[in-house]
Amino acid sequence: MTTLSVVVAGGGSAGHIEPALALADAVCRLRPGTRVTALGTERGLDRTLIPARGYPLELIPPVPLPRKPTADLLRLPAKVRDAVRRTREVLDSVGADVVVGFGGYVALPAYLGARGRVPIVVHEANARAGLANRVGARFASRVAAAVPDSGLPGARVLGIPLRRQISTLDRAARRAEARAHFGLPADGPVLLVFGGSQGARSLNAAAAGAAEGLLGAGVAVLHAQGAGHQVPVPAGVPGADRYVALPYLERMDLAYAAADAVLCRCGAMTVAEVAAVGLPAVYVPLPHGNGEQALNAAPVVAAGGGVLVPDAELTSTRALDELLPLLTDPVRLAAMGAAALAGGHAGADEALAALVFEAAGR
Repeated sequence: MTTLSVVVAGGGSAGHIEPALALADAVCRLRPGTRVTALGTERGLDRTLIPARGYPLELIPPVPLPRKPTADLLRLPAKVRDAVRRTREVLDSVGADVVVGFGGYVALPAYLGARGRVPIVVHEANARAGLANRVGARFASRVAAAVPDSGLPGARVLGIPLRRQISTLDRAARRAEARAHFGLPADGPVLLVFGGSQGARSLNAAAAGAAEGLLGAGVAVLHAQGAGHQVPVPAGVPGADRYVALPYLERMDLAYAAADAVLCRCGAMTVAEVAAVGLPAVYVPLPHGNGEQALNAAPVVAAGGGVLVPDAELTSTRALDELLPLLTDPVRLAAMGAAALAGGHAGADEALAALVFEAAGR
């Protein structure tokens, strides 16, 4: 059998790149010798994240899709033509057997370049499909989604492909190591707070304001505040050494292993990871956009694995009201964690790889 050649298109943000790389890892693990090529652009994190994982990166011109009539809209056809031409050059040069798109700037030219030439697989991570994936799904061989009702007809609900470091995490086995890594107490409940790579001002303020109540109840806190939104724990709070605040978390696997519950946003990747490791969560959607973040968390919340709190309602008092009864009740923690785990999709990477093999005729 000839070597399978898979092209993944998920450049731009980490939310597009990470699932693409997780899928690439699964494909290579299941079919050793597979050739995987990633499409990306000069923008975003493509040139940082993709080569670091060992995959060749082919750059194509980005095709941003303006939401309103602007001068960029008039220039779009020329940008699309250039990007499609370059994409076809890459597909020919690597002998592509299948193209897998994850939305974003790179996906649209990938779909248009592959149409009629190479089978296409579309994966939608968000609760509402973006424009690129809505276009690609029209002529894709296989369509997958993270949650039901994404807006892509016939999509198979698989979840989001995750790094094996996360999807296979044994929190109990890594708990002692994880807590030592962050300087957290070996015993007692730990709350993990994070708002994405940039932090979240409302989460930071609520957590810092709730610090005295949390620490007084014996709860330690691991708080990733983001580079620009640091909020100091009020001076003189007893037990302040059990409140560990960092700009960001380089080892999310250990952060999850150290925690008993989470206060976080509900981006698609966040919800997928938190559910896959079986952590109960208080999810706080971004207060702007199309309501997509609340929809991302809806299946896990409905299953009993989390609670949804609107951003406007997230005060320190509300945070304590939601978190303290949970963190001080081991039975409830275990039940919500089990519900979160049951609603997660830890095997999404291999499930999507199977669709890729199907589309490629392998």
